[in-house]
Amino acid sequence: MTWSPYYLGDGVPRDVELAPPPPWRTFPRHTMAREFQPPEGLVESVNAALHLRRPLLVTGPAGSGKSTVIEQVANELKLGAVLRWHITSRSTLTDALYRYDALGRIHAQRLGQAGGVDDIAPFMQLGPLGTALLPSKQPRALLIDEVDKSDLDLPSDLLDVLERGEYEIPELARYQEDIVSVRQWGGDEHHDIQRGRVRCTQFPFIVMTSNGERDFPAAFLRRCIRYTMSPPTVPLLRQMIMAHLQIDIEDAGPVRSLVEEFVTRLEGGDSLAIDQLLNAVYVMSATTAPDGAGRQHVVELLMRELSRA
Repeated sequence: MTWSPYYLGDGVPRDVELAPPPPWRTFPRHTMAREFQPPEGLVESVNAALHLRRPLLVTGPAGSGKSTVIEQVANELKLGAVLRWHITSRSTLTDALYRYDALGRIHAQRLGQAGGVDDIAPFMQLGPLGTALLPSKQPRALLIDEVDKSDLDLPSDLLDVLERGEYEIPELARYQEDIVSVRQWGGDEHHDIQRGRVRCTQFPFIVMTSNGERDFPAAFLRRCIRYTMSPPTVPLLRQMIMAHLQIDIEDAGPVRSLVEEFVTRLEGGDSLAIDQLLNAVYVMSATTAPDGAGRQHVVELLMRELSRA
């Protein structure tokens, strides 16, 4: 990459051609499964979760690669596209299982769009968890991202579904037709659901991520395989940078200094993410990287502590 100023702040229109983006900012997004470097103990934790058919709860700071774990596992084991459920304080178990547009169905009936046939299927879609629990020959891969951001009751609400591996859709259980073809999450594929009941045949491989911002009930924790991401070290970050950027880090030099400063700040209690370091290294390793005061300003900009505005 060549670092060049596109924006000059002079208000003069000009034609510019942007340089290629970093590998992790290309779109459509591609998996970083090949570049991910599993820290010590993670491989054993994944295999324990696979053998025991238990969710894997991965705890660690933002940007430490928690969500990339499932991409690598799904890629290696050919589990198909990863289903994703990003948790917020408004997330509910029902939304993760299925979505039902009752108002849309009523509106269509009033406008006569249903052609006289009361068809519930167009107004029903399975959620990411509901799709992961469909009968299948191979387990599906499901990421439940930032589960610690959820409402306090959500982890407990998950227990029954994760233990039994099945759920009911009441609207379909009461529906006049025994079998309804419902669209799955993340695509146009449909699955026939009989009497509103879904039972998995292969428990999905589930990775739940947490930033460690809250505690979970003991009943929830005992049903999970738990793993805490190791604090980054200089050798580990060196391997990661080589995998992402295909560049070697010399024993001395500006990139090595960036890595060492990053580790020192983490050990001192600063809240930083690994992707901040990757951004800084990507810019500083450019063929015409900023120097002098410009370099210092860019590094400070990219490596700002996350707990401050």
